[in-house]
Amino acid sequence: MTRIDIPEGSLFGVANLPYGVFSTPGTAPRVGVRAGDSVVDLAVALGDDVFARPSLNAFMAQGHDRWVAVRQRITELVTGDVPDAAVFPVSEVELHLPVEVADYVDFYCSEHHASNLGRLFRPDAEPLMPNWKHLPVGYHGRAGTVVVSGTDIVRPCGQRKAPDEAAPSFGESRRLDIEAELGFIVGVPSTLGSPVSTQDFPKHVFGAVLVNDWSARDIQAWEYVPLGPNLGKSFATSISPWVVPLLALDAARVPTPAQDPEPLPYLRESADWGLDIDLSVVWNGQEVTRPPYREMYWSPAQMLAHLTVNGASSRTGDLFASGTISGPERDQRGAFIELTWGGKEPVTVNGEDRSFLLDGDEVTISATAPGTAGRIGFGEVRGRILPARQ
Repeated sequence: MTRIDIPEGSLFGVANLPYGVFSTPGTAPRVGVRAGDSVVDLAVALGDDVFARPSLNAFMAQGHDRWVAVRQRITELVTGDVPDAAVFPVSEVELHLPVEVADYVDFYCSEHHASNLGRLFRPDAEPLMPNWKHLPVGYHGRAGTVVVSGTDIVRPCGQRKAPDEAAPSFGESRRLDIEAELGFIVGVPSTLGSPVSTQDFPKHVFGAVLVNDWSARDIQAWEYVPLGPNLGKSFATSISPWVVPLLALDAARVPTPAQDPEPLPYLRESADWGLDIDLSVVWNGQEVTRPPYREMYWSPAQMLAHLTVNGASSRTGDLFASGTISGPERDQRGAFIELTWGGKEPVTVNGEDRSFLLDGDEVTISATAPGTAGRIGFGEVRGRILPARQ
């Protein structure tokens, strides 16, 4: 038997216990949980084949009561003795996409981000569109291009037309960007025609991941009128490999910023689902911004309620993301188009003035939140830009 050593101050202590999918050389991917600097093979430790599968989907579909019971059992295990065959150093495992993504929806829930982009794109008009404070604006993304952290990102190609160009041209994106976001994963599905209330949010959502919604701003700017993002977003979305259970985020729950006007009844909350989570964005090894999730105007419970209010069903493995996380200060902006004010105010990265991503650049997003004991971590979502393939 093995007694897992969890260092004092670890972001992956018993207050966290995030789930992931891992493999070791010569073995198939299966579900594990991280404790300190170790990964525990749950199929071996708990003797349950639901964890011997290459995604969390089957376990997530078992529902809230099962999530609670398994978390309690894992806590007992990692604070006691774990079978030797179930424990692996995290440095020696390969991490995989933790869920089979069913659908992907991306929202636009930061008032600071939406206002800044409104000022950039519509300088002579109101920053926010008239609907923005009445509903969580979102678009339907492409589930098949959600990839796990560490996957290289090929620079996308498409049509683009700069304001000073007479006609569009085809080529590689010249304004490649990031969006630092938080994503939420549905465990228990809902049926077609039956909305999910804000009160039922924790019964349906299993956990949260970090998201980098890579964005080709020049492709996006030319295509998005009148139907919204498509090729400027659909080439890749990266998520972190560790899924922090919603059950681990109770200590991070805070009210959302004041919502005025009062939301319509289906968006009203009887419990706080704002989250006090601090993100860090590192560009080629240098931290350039620290977006605060607690500033998000719409909560994830409101996002899910809005996503399903028309009767749309949700499925196990659905991923919905918050949209870019930004705060009121310049060093809290979660996208480079916003951080550099459309490229007009570059930031200094390793001694160079930078606005958008160049080939070879690497971006890493990490996050921590208050836990029931100390802080808990989300790990990181990381990606490196490769040259376009034409």
